[in-house]
Amino acid sequence: MAKSPAPPAVPLSNRERPADPKPFEATKEQLLDFYRHMLLIRRFEEKAGQLYGLGFIGGFCHLYIGQEAVAVGLQSALDGDKDSVITGYRDHGHMLAYGIDPKVIMAELTGRAAGISRGKGGSMHMFSTEHKFYGGHGIVGAQVSLGTGLAFGHKYSNDGGVCLAYFGDGAANQGQVYESFNMAELWKLPIIFVIENNQYAMGTSVNRASAEDQLYRRGESFRIPGIQVDGMDVLACRGAAEEALAWVRAGKGPVILEMKTYRYRGHSMSDPAKYRSREEVQGVRDKSDPIEHVKKLLEAEGVTEADLKTIEQDIRKTVNEAADFAESTPEPEETELYTDVLVESY
Repeated sequence: MAKSPAPPAVPLSNRERPADPKPFEATKEQLLDFYRHMLLIRRFEEKAGQLYGLGFIGGFCHLYIGQEAVAVGLQSALDGDKDSVITGYRDHGHMLAYGIDPKVIMAELTGRAAGISRGKGGSMHMFSTEHKFYGGHGIVGAQVSLGTGLAFGHKYSNDGGVCLAYFGDGAANQGQVYESFNMAELWKLPIIFVIENNQYAMGTSVNRASAEDQLYRRGESFRIPGIQVDGMDVLACRGAAEEALAWVRAGKGPVILEMKTYRYRGHSMSDPAKYRSREEVQGVRDKSDPIEHVKKLLEAEGVTEADLKTIEQDIRKTVNEAADFAESTPEPEETELYTDVLVESY
């Protein structure tokens, strides 16, 4: 009986790739810093949810609860003087992770003149050129093309900067994303494409919406390497950021980071999230919560429950002060309707 032919050998890729990232080896002080930043985002977003329920925040409001390790882990590796960040409409956490004052962020949520975009951007469209944070964008996937433009600016001016462009698993199916991939690789632009895969986009499981649900592979036809990362572990996120930045800063072009993360709340405040069970959400919280993970690491480093309670109290005070400021500061003057519309005054 003839033997079955041997399966063809899988060809080895001859393309260079970034090294497989290792979890970041954080000092006790760095762990404390990660913990503070993630806890600040968590408590800030909880307060934003309360203010939305009370009617102080209008329009859309997308909370970042559960995804804190991604923004904190990645952005802690950036150079705030030269690197730029751009994201979609789930943007409060990214601004907080970049060290922007919670008061001006919360005031923007409530549409006040003291907000970082003078109350005209709201939850979805806040912006700060001073901090090299370029939004906050409501059009799904639009920020990917804009981030590619920011990366082109970094390369053109030779300023050494890298753009971190965030988008979600839903936006990963948008056409402009792949146009951007093609241009970024052709021109070897200094950009890290970050897919925050929180599994459900607006409300459809990534497995039902994407023929290729391993999203880190989405750049293969453009010769862009991809890395899949545990987005619930801040040390894994920081380690991946280190490798991606080393690759991009060496002039090797873009890289894709797929951050496997999870949002605990609905897509927005108006989403009852009936597409998943409470047991599923609670299971993720119990097994993979990014803040509880770091809390355990800190306890192993000798940080006491009393120390952590003090941090919690300080952060709650900061968030409450931001909320009080956002509720009491005045709304923009009517003349603000006409500013930032055209380059010149008419």
